[in-house]
Formats: sequence, structure tokens, C-alpha cells
Amino acid sequence: MDTTHHILVVDDDPRIRKTLEVNLRARGYTADLAGTGEAALRLAARHHPDLVLLDLGLPGLDGLDVVRGLRGWSGVPIVVLSGRDTEATKVRALDLGADDYVIKPFGMDELFARVRAAMRRSTPPEEQAVVETADFTVDLATKQVLRAGTRVRLTPRQWHIVEVLAREAGRLVTYEHLLREVWGPAYGRETNYLRVFMTQIRQRLEPDPPRPRYFITDPGLGYRFLPSGAAGGGLGGAEGARGGRE
Repeated sequence: MDTTHHILVVDDDPRIRKTLEVNLRARGYTADLAGTGEAALRLAARHHPDLVLLDLGLPGLDGLDVVRGLRGWSGVPIVVLSGRDTEATKVRALDLGADDYVIKPFGMDELFARVRAAMRRSTPPEEQAVVETADFTVDLATKQVLRAGTRVRLTPRQWHIVEVLAREAGRLVTYEHLLREVWGPAYGRETNYLRVFMTQIRQRLEPDPPRPRYFITDPGLGYRFLPSGAAGGGLGGAEGARGGRE
């Protein structure tokens, strides 16, 4: 087999991490080990693993949050390893983007068959974990925006809008798509919400908010995020000041 395959193991139990590491190396894989969700996202952004073995019951940032964080920028295969065998938990993990779900305790032969199958289904290349502009950096793995190394304070809703646009950098994201991604499937016509939040985002991130360089309005259609900036500033500076829904 290809000895270059690199696996990220995420489990808060050091015995399970060690057992998986030994079995991975015996089968020709290399491995990174993480005991928390925060460490997992840092290692994934740094080393770009070929697959993630992920426990759901983590301290702090739990496994479902890790799936969500990874799917913000990466298509890496994720195989969940969990003692939670309820249907609702399985559906939630798979809906968030996990590729497979293995119940603990598991046999190593079955686990590695699932690992091989998930890797066969994966389709590189993956997106960048970090999107840089001349004025700020969007870190999709750690879910934050940095300016000169300092975190810019955004509300969860503001961050989600930035995240969706950064994942589609350079492409049009329609109002309807953005509303459903951020507010949920019941939304699609409430463009006034977007105007309010986009004004707030521009005030925090644009060097000249009335003449935005990065968060550009396509009138009647949606928004584009342009990491290289729009020449001379784009459309849609002061789009609104009231009517948003947190």
C-alpha cells in the first residue's frame, strides 16, 4: 500500500490513541495524535491528513464541532469512532459531513476496511484552510479572522456569513443560498437581514467600508468575496442599519 497516507487520530482516551497509532504504523500509515478538538483542528490545518479518525466524546470542542470545523475548508475523509450508537447521533454526524460511523468497540480489520473505502471515495484537492487578503486573514480551520495577528471580534452569525463566502472565494453566493446556510432552510427571502449583517462585517473588516474591496454586492443576486480585492472598491457600502435578526 501507499506508505505516504497520513491519518489524524482524535480521541481523548490515550490508550485508544496508542492502540490506533500502533495499528496504523503496522499497516504502513503515518499518524498524528490529538486528544482534544482544538488540537485536532490545528494539526489538520498544519499537516493536511489523508483521513481523520474522530471520537465524538471530546472535552471542550466536541467531535461534531470538529466535523463542522473541518468541513469549513476541507474534504478530507472523516470516519467517526464512537460509543454513541443512537440513530440521531449517527444522522447528525453524517449530515455534518462525516463519511462513515463506526461503533466502539470495533475490530481492527473492519475499521481499516472502512478507512480504505473512505479514502477511495475521497476526491482531492481540498480547499485552503487559510484565505489571505492584504488587510486580514480568514482562518477557516480555527473559525476566526485575524488582522495583523490579532483576532477580529465577530458574532457567530457574522462569522458564519464570512465563512460561507470565504469557502466560495471569487464566486457568486446568492442571497437565498446564504440565508439558508446561515439562518436555516426556512429562510430565503429575508435579504434585509443580509444587508444589515454585511454592513456590520464591512465595518469590521473593510479598510474603507463605504467602498468595499473584499465583500462585493452583485445587485439583485448576492455577494462575492474577493481575496485579491476589487479595483477601485466594489458595490454596496452602506446597505442598511436596521432589521437584522440574530
